[in-house]
Amino acid sequence: MRWREADADPVEHAVLMEFARAAGLCNDAMLHEAEDGWRVEGDPMEGALMALAGRITGAGPEPFREWNRTDAIPFDAAHRYMAVLHHDHEGHACIHVKGAPEVVLALCSGQRAADGGTAPLDESHWHRLVEELAADGQRVIAVAARAVRQQHTVLNAADLDGRLTLIGLVGLIDAPRAEAIKAVTECHAAGIRVKMITGDHAATARAIAAQIGLKNTTRVLTGADIDTMDEADLSEAAVVTDIFARTSPAHKLRLVTALQSRGLTVAMTGDGVNDAPALKRADAGIAMGQKGSEAAKEAAELVLADDNFASIAAAVREGRTVYDNIKKVISWTLPTNAGESMTIVVALFAGMALPITAVQILWINLITGVTLGLALAFEPSEPGTMRRPPRPRDEPLLTGGLIWHIVMVSAFFLIAVFGMYFYAIDRGYPVALAQTMAMNMLVVLEIFHLFFIRNIHGTSLTWAAAKGTKVVWACVAAVTAAQFAIIYLPPLQAVFGTQGVPLADGLLIVAVGAVFFALIETEKQMRLAFRGPSSSNRNHRFAPY
Repeated sequence: MRWREADADPVEHAVLMEFARAAGLCNDAMLHEAEDGWRVEGDPMEGALMALAGRITGAGPEPFREWNRTDAIPFDAAHRYMAVLHHDHEGHACIHVKGAPEVVLALCSGQRAADGGTAPLDESHWHRLVEELAADGQRVIAVAARAVRQQHTVLNAADLDGRLTLIGLVGLIDAPRAEAIKAVTECHAAGIRVKMITGDHAATARAIAAQIGLKNTTRVLTGADIDTMDEADLSEAAVVTDIFARTSPAHKLRLVTALQSRGLTVAMTGDGVNDAPALKRADAGIAMGQKGSEAAKEAAELVLADDNFASIAAAVREGRTVYDNIKKVISWTLPTNAGESMTIVVALFAGMALPITAVQILWINLITGVTLGLALAFEPSEPGTMRRPPRPRDEPLLTGGLIWHIVMVSAFFLIAVFGMYFYAIDRGYPVALAQTMAMNMLVVLEIFHLFFIRNIHGTSLTWAAAKGTKVVWACVAAVTAAQFAIIYLPPLQAVFGTQGVPLADGLLIVAVGAVFFALIETEKQMRLAFRGPSSSNRNHRFAPY
């Protein structure tokens, strides 16, 4: 970076030099040289102002080092300005202030003229400029100054009120990241309402909200508006409003509470010490990992390592995928185990020979539970994962739909296994062969059920669904190889009481499995068609995340 590109002549640009001094001194950021330029230590906005001051003066990353800070009033959301008192070694002392334009303008009695003198403050002119800059999405900051005596060493708020001279305004643009805009769109498709709570000017907030794609950009509530509302009014306004400007940490806490009072699940991001109460109150407090304070990180349940909103959307997608996979494992395990159990229970109550022996049942549980059930844990996100509304927060894992699925699949298992067993007996096959065929029928049904359960929210009759994953096919291949081994290898036949299955009967078993798959897939498609794309929204309130 060549700092002298933007040097200004102190004689010709007195106001600009004074602005640079205010921007450089009323600042807590530091610039450090790095391999790829300059690295900011501190707030990025203050780093940009420090860089601007260095460019204007040509002094590099440490302008005005001859001035020593004597006292300061740190920035606080309550008063929305920062003030510093500096002295140099030539007998000069000066107060510099930067902050929200409406606050700083209220502290000024005059404005700096082009010749370096002082002129009466034209508030309407400056407010109009603020609106114009903010409407372009710029974060607008006002800077002001006041010269004091060298003996003035303590800075109080009373030293500012009506005694400052406005130097000017600066607009900063922090363009939204492309991935953040995409993430907002993804959240909206997922039924997640995104809201902006900022300390910036209302016009700035509205412009940025339009850029990132928030839904309701026509209405903006300011902190002053929130202060006039009772809890009932605020809870109604918070639901329909997406943009909140000129807010304090106390307003954030009230907004989180107001949304929760409407039955919504609320996640909130924050980085400051004063954000800790709202982060603690939120259902999911998310602290910034890079610029967040330790207090915010301690209060939050989650810490965002890269400070990128897109990572939140990615985390939601991953969370939904993990939940789906847990549900898939349960939805596969319970019906198959119930089918196995019912086969034994019905045979015992009927007083007939077991269609599958005890050792064969143990084999099935061992080989399929370790392979097929485990494969579901590695399933990727289903298509449309981020186009589904959030599930109700009180929804149990064992839902009515899952209970129906268990009953239906168990019944199909029972019919298919006993049907195959009686078919073999009717053909005059030995009991051992009939039991082998029934066992194979059970394993084939579990494999077809696996491919069905991989897509619980959509159709399983697509190339992507049939193609599966490497883990799925590796597990299916392992189960198939193991089954062939215990059926056709004489040493294992003796252990498991099996006999070799004729090719035609083997194909019949696979065909019955395909019919089973067609039946349960048809039931799923009918259920999805009946439910419709928006029925899962009925009678539920879902949260801004």
